[in-house]
Amino acid sequence: MARHLITSAIPYINGIKHLGNLVGSQLPADLYARYQRGRGNEVLFLCATDEHGTPAELAATKAGKPVAEYCAEMHDVQAKIAEGFRLSFDHFGRSSSAQNRELTQHFAGVLADRGLIREVSETQMYSPEDGRYLPDRYIEGTCPNCGFDSARGDQCDNCTKQLDPVDLINPHSTISGATNLEMRETKHLYLRQSEMRDELQTWIDSKADWPVLTTSIAKKWLNDGDGLQDRGITRDLDWGVPVKKGSEDWPGMEGKVFYVWFDAPIEYIACSQEWVDAGKGDDWQRWWRTDAGAEDVTYTQFMGKDNVPFHTLSFPATILGSGEPWKLVDYIKSFNYLNYEGGQFSTSRGRGVFMDQALEVLPSDYWRWWLLSHAPESSDSEFTWENFQASVNKDLADVLGNFVSRVTKFARSKFGEVVPEGGDFGAQEEALIADLSERITRYQTMMDEMEVRKSAQELRAIWAAGNEYLQSAAPWTVFKEDPERAAAIVRLSLNLIRLYAILSAPFIPDASATLKDALKLDEMSWPDDVAAALATLAPGEDFAVPENLFRKITDEEREDWQSRFSGKRD
Repeated sequence: MARHLITSAIPYINGIKHLGNLVGSQLPADLYARYQRGRGNEVLFLCATDEHGTPAELAATKAGKPVAEYCAEMHDVQAKIAEGFRLSFDHFGRSSSAQNRELTQHFAGVLADRGLIREVSETQMYSPEDGRYLPDRYIEGTCPNCGFDSARGDQCDNCTKQLDPVDLINPHSTISGATNLEMRETKHLYLRQSEMRDELQTWIDSKADWPVLTTSIAKKWLNDGDGLQDRGITRDLDWGVPVKKGSEDWPGMEGKVFYVWFDAPIEYIACSQEWVDAGKGDDWQRWWRTDAGAEDVTYTQFMGKDNVPFHTLSFPATILGSGEPWKLVDYIKSFNYLNYEGGQFSTSRGRGVFMDQALEVLPSDYWRWWLLSHAPESSDSEFTWENFQASVNKDLADVLGNFVSRVTKFARSKFGEVVPEGGDFGAQEEALIADLSERITRYQTMMDEMEVRKSAQELRAIWAAGNEYLQSAAPWTVFKEDPERAAAIVRLSLNLIRLYAILSAPFIPDASATLKDALKLDEMSWPDDVAAALATLAPGEDFAVPENLFRKITDEEREDWQSRFSGKRD
């Protein structure tokens, strides 16, 4: 049994996430976790809310609540929505946890002891009108690289270039809008990433199997311009992990906190400690410490392309720089952006369909299927309501749903709600088994390689093969002349539904559970032997006709939703 550690990029606490956030990290990570569990492997799937930094402070201020209270409430909101989308986290943690605070301070102390942190006196934006320094997202302006006029002080959303607030053209305070900003001196800590450039380069070069999207971004940051630069890891904020050197105070750093992008990835490790402390697990170190059993773990991260630089450079610099036996990531699956109806999704600007709204419109399986089958892997992809309607109606209702309905209703009408006996499999069935064996092998290969869209295409082809068999075998016609032959066709078709329930579970878990209940299945073991899998339901076993598995989306509904979600959230 293989062991898989899977983490999804942790979402910011500042509000409910949109569908682009979902398909870029959490949802494909869940797909992979469910698949690995289905194959019988041991999985630890972790995610958390990213609660520190300016986004949290700004959102709390806007909500009129203390930041700690706001974060606690929004964590619960995001956890509930994650459950609504059937995201099967083993633990959904919080970066503001005591475990993450202690571990972040530990890493800082170890890195300092190894000479990889330096103290820097620098000038920083200060707003007299706001009475405070303005780090990161408290400042917006024009990106000096691409000209985007709403770049943030830490990164441009448009071109993904990492920035410092002083780089922005025509900057202004996001608190008050003030433009009369001035530079004042302050002290901060910097992680000496430049000292680790060669080690990081060697490590990234060794990952020949990584997606081009991941390695191209990492190498660009390593080599463009002056190469990898040291990165500030502290900020003048009230909310965050207090700067300490391990458990000791850090002279000159009083009142400062660690930069959110220093502590946030460390939460992956701390989340496993939270998992144990919550009584869900008994040993987090066997997943994270190579001196405690993690040497046989395969660690996979899922994220959008804007998160790649921090996961390929900054976080590995922390892990490698510590000199301690921590588990490094084995594979980073990164995604491009999902756009919405000709524009961009944006949490901060309220554009697009958000996760809570989506669940109010339709159950999660509809969204899971469309998002995963259109995942933005090799390039950006776009959500349109026309495409969503067509995909749901054709793939889910016409192909899978129709097959289940036709088989179960015909079986009930001719044989009752039991698997019929009689008849033998013939050439048609042998051809179907051979075809499915090849297709399932390809499906497994695509899933193993995390080729999300190709996996969805192969799964749909597996569903379609059942429809083609049913149409060709035509048990409703055969029954008139040869009821036993019709019984054999129905028996195989009922077993096909069981097969679909197992194979489809990573994509559409609720539909899979409905089919499992209808067929009264006790177990859902992976079909390593297709012929045996299609003989699992024996004559005489009970089944029930499930409710309509998927309903079609009408043109009137599509037009209504297009109007309701025209780009702005109330």
